Order: sequence, then C-alpha cells, then structure tokens
Amino acid sequence: MKKLCVLSLALLVLGTGTALAQDVRYNFDKSANFSGFKTYKWVVLKDAQPLPDLADRQVKAAVDAELGRKGLSKSESDTADLYIGYQAGVGTEKQYTSYDTGWGYGPGWGGGWYGGGGGGMTTGQTSTIYVGQIALDMYSAGAKQLVWRGNASKTIDTKAKPEKQEKNLQKAIAKMLKNYPPQAK
Repeated sequence: MKKLCVLSLALLVLGTGTALAQDVRYNFDKSANFSGFKTYKWVVLKDAQPLPDLADRQVKAAVDAELGRKGLSKSESDTADLYIGYQAGVGTEKQYTSYDTGWGYGPGWGGGWYGGGGGGMTTGQTSTIYVGQIALDMYSAGAKQLVWRGNASKTIDTKAKPEKQEKNLQKAIAKMLKNYPPQAK
C-alpha cells in the first residue's frame, strides 16, 4: 500500500513538471543564407496586439541578449539584414482535476468478482490556467520574406513575482533561439 502511495505521488509530480514545461517550435526557409545575416532591426508587425511598454522592453531585451550571443548586432538603420517582430498573447484553458479516494471494496477485492461493498468516492474541480505565447518572426530585409519563425508557450503562474516572470521569459527566448541559426545540411 505504501508503494502505491509513493508511485502516485511521483506520477503527480512528474505530470505537474510536464504541464509547466515550455513548448518551443521553430521553422525556417531552407534556401535562406543565415550566415549572411549580421544585423537586425526591430519592426512592429501589422495587426499584432501591442504589449504594455514594460513588457515590450523586457521581450526585446531578452531577444537582444540572445541574438547578441549568436553574433548579430542590433541596428536602427533600414539597411539591417533582418527585420524582427513579435506577437505575444495570453490564452486560457480549462483544467479538470478529479480525486478518487480509492478506498472501499469493489469487484476483485476480497470476494473475487462477486465483490462486496462499494467503490471509492470521486470528486472533481475545474480551474482556469493561463498560457502565455510568443511568436518571433525574422524577415530578410532584401527580399522582405519570412526566413525564420519561433514560437514558445508556457503555463503562466499569475501569482509569480515579477523577477520570476522575467526569468521565465528569458528562458523561453533562450530556448526558442537555441536552434538559430539553423544548421545547414
């Protein structure tokens, strides 16, 4: 019985860790010459919902830091090699959690398939979880074509301190740009 409780607790912890993990995806133009991109300029994407000023600066600072590590330089000039823009938003999902006491006699316990008594009691609750998403687009300045896009999403803890939220943003951007520039094959 003790082993069953420990196993249940371990699965609950693993499941929670998976639910809170960042989901990152990217896609790119296989014909683009990424080694030729040395500079970038921030642009506002058409129809993108703007973030509040502080959040906008935090997103750009996180991207600037990662692209700097990749050897790209930020430019204010229209002659930059890449134009970069982002879209961000928060969505909601419903989560249903059920609990089963698991105590009681049912089929297979003590009395074989003929059983005796009733099963455990199941209760449940629903909750709203918030999922933050950010999409980063890179356009070739010359051809004005999308050459790279990354997406990251993560469950947001609305009660987290601002420092924790900013750290999560930085981790998401670092993970998103991990595969930039894409490796030529």
